[in-house]
Amino acid sequence: MFTSLKNISILLLLIIFSSCTNQNQVLEAENSINSKDLEKHIIALSSDEFQGRKPFTIGEEKTTEYIANAFKKMGIEGAYNGSYFQNVPAVELKYSPDKSITINTKNGDITLELTKDYIAKTPHIKDSITIKNSEIIFAGYGIVAPEYGWDDYKNINVKDKIVLVLVNDPGFATQNNKLFRGNSMTYYGRWAYKYEEAARQGAKGILVIHSTKPAGYGWQVLTNTSGFGISIQTKNGNKNKCKLEGWITEDATKKLFEKSDLNFETLAKQAETSNFNAISLNCNLNLTIKTQLKFQNSKNVVGIIKGSKYPNECIVYSAHWDHFGIGPVQNGDSIYNGAMDNGTALAAFLETAKAFSKLKKKPERSVVFISVTAEETGLIGSKFYAQNGLFPPEKTIANLNYELLLPMGKMKDVTITGFGQSELDLYVKEAAKEQDRYIIEESSPENGMYFRSDHFSFAQVGIPSLFIKGWQDSRTKGKEWAQTQINNYWENAYHKPSDEYNPTTADLSGIVEDAKLFFKIGYKLANESSYPKWNEKSEFKAIREKSLKH
Repeated sequence: MFTSLKNISILLLLIIFSSCTNQNQVLEAENSINSKDLEKHIIALSSDEFQGRKPFTIGEEKTTEYIANAFKKMGIEGAYNGSYFQNVPAVELKYSPDKSITINTKNGDITLELTKDYIAKTPHIKDSITIKNSEIIFAGYGIVAPEYGWDDYKNINVKDKIVLVLVNDPGFATQNNKLFRGNSMTYYGRWAYKYEEAARQGAKGILVIHSTKPAGYGWQVLTNTSGFGISIQTKNGNKNKCKLEGWITEDATKKLFEKSDLNFETLAKQAETSNFNAISLNCNLNLTIKTQLKFQNSKNVVGIIKGSKYPNECIVYSAHWDHFGIGPVQNGDSIYNGAMDNGTALAAFLETAKAFSKLKKKPERSVVFISVTAEETGLIGSKFYAQNGLFPPEKTIANLNYELLLPMGKMKDVTITGFGQSELDLYVKEAAKEQDRYIIEESSPENGMYFRSDHFSFAQVGIPSLFIKGWQDSRTKGKEWAQTQINNYWENAYHKPSDEYNPTTADLSGIVEDAKLFFKIGYKLANESSYPKWNEKSEFKAIREKSLKH
């Protein structure tokens, strides 16, 4: 009896020792994340040498090689038979729309100037498209949402016509929490959805009416980046999409309505109700867009640490490497360096990868690190990976996405964009508590940020996805100061050449904490057997459940 108890005691001691040793090794790996290495990545990736990291340029070559080399130095394996590159068959489209268009109305002509009044592109992969005498229809918010009893296209046929639609959704316009999701933008409010729905309705083209507050960004953000796009190569040349996709200013829209004997404010107000009926402006649009096409593979950069117990299941870390390259000159500068969008986040992504590479005991599930191309031009790289991934969606446990980390020091909060979507919030809460932080939902849900970065591509195929960062509550300077920093970034640096890194003013301690937070969450997910679920009211729940039945 004594011998048996002694053996049990020794066994328990060995288990405890082994557990403590593993915990120490995990902590050691986590603490390998540091501001010095983080800053080296940021400085390199946002330097002029990388020319703004635009796909199809020398900037892509330098950036993708940099990331691949970083993985290699860490000892992280290339995901494609030793190669770090997933080729994304893409096409770059450089647009040359008519510099001005004249619309004939019942009260005379109105002329719209390119970039001043409107911007236009075509997703059709061809060198020219022409729109002739296409009737213009105001279709409210351009939403068809049966679950909300909403159909802006009822009682009207928009086939081969041009639709004008309002940005965002009726919930934001009314601030009614019972309408859609109130102040929080739904996917129905996102311009990408509006383009998709207009195409489903058979429209020849769509122009979204821009207004800064409901859009979440100013007109200049659009015009700075309006001259080109990137598409995945498709067999049908994207003929299933509208010929014309674009934006028109609210001022130009008001003039157009006035010339058509209509009142824009009155109709926009009517569009806030489900009984609104679309209305013709009784005028036609003529427009030609010439397009230069460049067919070429772009690259996602992918590394993998194979799981020790469940190698056929994975979690995926993602961060986009691209920005806008060289563009319109502002204050004597034409290089859109993208230091915060997405240099800091990409650096944090690499630091988290380094922490995983330091683990002596490898995680039970595989861990994939993917830096994706062409996020800025429609989440192209992440969409391609989500549909052509190393692991099928049902074997991909979760996605953790890095985006827009600002170097403003340690934060008390962890802001969850898409708060309440999935059980991953509980993982964030647990990890945040270890850092003496609290979780909170985003402060500007009307901006629709959950639909604006690469995690959304994973969510669309049913994979629970996280977009988190310290954002609202500075540990030393408080909430108002933090909000001032955020506002300053949106107004003065976002998608502008001024998005540069300044080592004398940057405080990277908060980004280091965020990188460690990502590590904590991913480590837990990679070493358990359960599957985090979407919450009951999530629009992605049914997609996930369907994939898991396969």
